[in-house]
Amino acid sequence: MTELSQAYITSTGTFLPGEPVDNENIENRLGYVHGKPSKLKKRILSSNGILTRHYALDDKQRSTHQNRDLAVAAVRQCMSGSELDDKALDLLAVASTQGDLPLPGLASLVQAELAIGPLEIITTHGVCSASMMALKSAFNQIRLCEKKNAMVVASEMASRLLKKSRYEAVSNLRIDLESEFLRWMLSDGAGAFLVQEKPRWRGISLRIDWIEIISFASHYDLCMSCGTNDQSLWSQDGKQEDRMHDISWQDYTSYADAEANGALLIRQNLKLLEDVVKVGVDGFLKLVNDGKIKADEIDHFVCHYSSHHFKGRILDLLKLAGALIPEEKWFTNLYTKGNTGCASIFIALDELFKSGNLIAGQTIFCVVPESGRFANAYMKLTVVGGRDGGTI
Repeated sequence: MTELSQAYITSTGTFLPGEPVDNENIENRLGYVHGKPSKLKKRILSSNGILTRHYALDDKQRSTHQNRDLAVAAVRQCMSGSELDDKALDLLAVASTQGDLPLPGLASLVQAELAIGPLEIITTHGVCSASMMALKSAFNQIRLCEKKNAMVVASEMASRLLKKSRYEAVSNLRIDLESEFLRWMLSDGAGAFLVQEKPRWRGISLRIDWIEIISFASHYDLCMSCGTNDQSLWSQDGKQEDRMHDISWQDYTSYADAEANGALLIRQNLKLLEDVVKVGVDGFLKLVNDGKIKADEIDHFVCHYSSHHFKGRILDLLKLAGALIPEEKWFTNLYTKGNTGCASIFIALDELFKSGNLIAGQTIFCVVPESGRFANAYMKLTVVGGRDGGTI
């Protein structure tokens, strides 16, 4: 049997486009749909608790960056703090909910902009857990000694789906909570990790102990989606012909028809959101029962909860199960950096990594619940000191 190596996060980086946008100016940036202020915005913002976020859009809803630009900027910041030259990278893994193009994959575009390689590339596509899928792939290759290092980057540019023109393009649009909910939840940003077979020489590194990703897509309906519609499709004789969530935006006669029908709006099935929290907590409790993690050994708990509302629900469920992680151990930057989808966990860990609050021997436990169709990711990290014997 091949002896497994270790894998360490040795450097991190983040890129957030533009200046922070506060709640008073959010609609100025995304645009007023048909010139009217939203009736739901205040309600949604009060629940999610986000105070500022970033958009790669100007005040006329023109893109200031491409998604690949966000990823490249995060990689460059990560490499600037590393002990490795980017020409020595063995693997590039890129995660996103959506790239700039339907094809090729985003990793190809990022590699081209970085002007690195030839090297192996991976593109993972999903919702919030896509970044953990990319990281686990890199982690496994390094453990198997197939690669000595990997750059893993998660990048999101949701704002292109949130600008007013997307909503104005829908015929006879009735904006409801499910079609507008994510407009006030999501924002843009990218985070990057350099993963290597050895810890960095000076300073701290994060040893990846394990990553678990569990999908329940066969047990639940779509919860967060884009590219379909949950309204009924009626034939000319008035009979119900099909369900819109059974067809893709590519099945329409034209892309314009898909947009006019609302199939390109990003939607959240709010009836299922509470189940996402429960499934995520249940997954953690199973890890505890399996002996993979102990609640009292966790020094830093980094959970990608998309809204402040869900923090309270998670705390309640953990307390009920007797596995409470005290709030003083929680770390998040949701309130100042926004909900950047699959990049959120990387952006949070980057801030924690650079905070000066990590000490060799500490345990970091990360949880990423995904509402797309119920996929949850969990990761255990251990802080280790530099190979020179130092910890700073």
